Amino acid sequence: MTSRYRVEYALKSHRRDEFIEWIKGLLAAPFVLHAGPSTLIRAGDESRNQAEARRRYAEIFFDVERLVEQQIYLQGLGDESQGRLKHLVPSIGRFFTKLPLERAFYVQDEKRSISARRLVSPSFNDIRLILNTAQTMSLVGGREPLKLVTFDGDVTLYEDGMSLTPENPIVERLLFLLQNNIYVGIVTAAGYSEISGEKYEVRLKGLIDAVNDSEILTQTQKESLLVMGGESNFLFRFDSSTGHLKWIDPQEWTLPEIAHWSEEDIQEVLNIGQAVLENEKNKLNLPATILRKERGVGIIPLPGKKICRESLEEIVLTAQRKLETSAVGKKIHFCAFNGGADVWVDIGDKRLGVLSLQKYLNDINGFQTLHVGDQFASVGANDFKARLAACTVWIASPAETVDIIDELLAYLIEANMYSRVRKVSVIGDV
Repeated sequence: MTSRYRVEYALKSHRRDEFIEWIKGLLAAPFVLHAGPSTLIRAGDESRNQAEARRRYAEIFFDVERLVEQQIYLQGLGDESQGRLKHLVPSIGRFFTKLPLERAFYVQDEKRSISARRLVSPSFNDIRLILNTAQTMSLVGGREPLKLVTFDGDVTLYEDGMSLTPENPIVERLLFLLQNNIYVGIVTAAGYSEISGEKYEVRLKGLIDAVNDSEILTQTQKESLLVMGGESNFLFRFDSSTGHLKWIDPQEWTLPEIAHWSEEDIQEVLNIGQAVLENEKNKLNLPATILRKERGVGIIPLPGKKICRESLEEIVLTAQRKLETSAVGKKIHFCAFNGGADVWVDIGDKRLGVLSLQKYLNDINGFQTLHVGDQFASVGANDFKARLAACTVWIASPAETVDIIDELLAYLIEANMYSRVRKVSVIGDV
């Protein structure tokens, strides 16, 4: 049963995606006019109504597809502010690839029967999954091959607070990406600064063991597994000679915009964040403790206790506002986010994490990179800024991660088969 609380919470501006909400609004008219129930339906009308709704939905996605193409064209000219889509959705970000939304709609309509529904209009999740499918389609057969896929950890690869175990179905998919010469990066908020990388190996044990034991992967493919920890602070790479993660010197991957940050300013950001967390803990009377790390500070519940969602959101929004209005917050990039059970203020963000991986791996471009994550709300979500560095897909569970990687692999296999057939055809013609 949907409670009033859940409805009101979903309407909070910081929990909405304006692009998805705008598309929902566009789809409302054909739903009302062509999909809605009628007490006067005659034999055959049901199938005609479904066909008409499907056609109208597809037309809308085709029109949005064209607006995205125009926005990309204007981005190339450095004049994206003049785009029609930018005017309609002011918060719209950067697009790295075209989005075949009409084709993606047909794929998801077959799976979710969107056009067959009479009482439930196209939802946020319907549109989110259509956008995900369109993004994976666009990464296959484009101007440059897909080279890097990055993943969040909690709720993306494994359940919140858990670890990547050998039986997790995503392990097999990650190995297949590596086998196809695609770099796999884990970009996680977990900030373990130990040079040994042991704590990351514990969290990712199923994957580390599978890569180490694989007889199919080459040495180069095994060493295409990387871990970026603490948003953008600690980089590790799998070392095939030892079977463990190897710490990478920051001088090899640190971005110029980060290199000039002073340690004094970094600690000042953490001091402000810690002061906010301590104040909110006392004000809200929370059963929690404050944990300070090298590049982050967080508030976590005491054993057996829980911090309610409203309090977590209050803390995130307070920390965000306090740091944004501070002098040092304008100099140092930071990320304040709700981890589901806790709140953290980290130095850096996932935009910088993904960009650092791209730089380290010989300047991979944003349109050659896909980031998979579960937190893309505009405030309090640490995957959001990755949209500025790469193509992204928004998932809601580890099971959806499996599904979207299966989609991607299917399109890669299809594209490769088509390429081989085409090549044979050309040779035969000659």
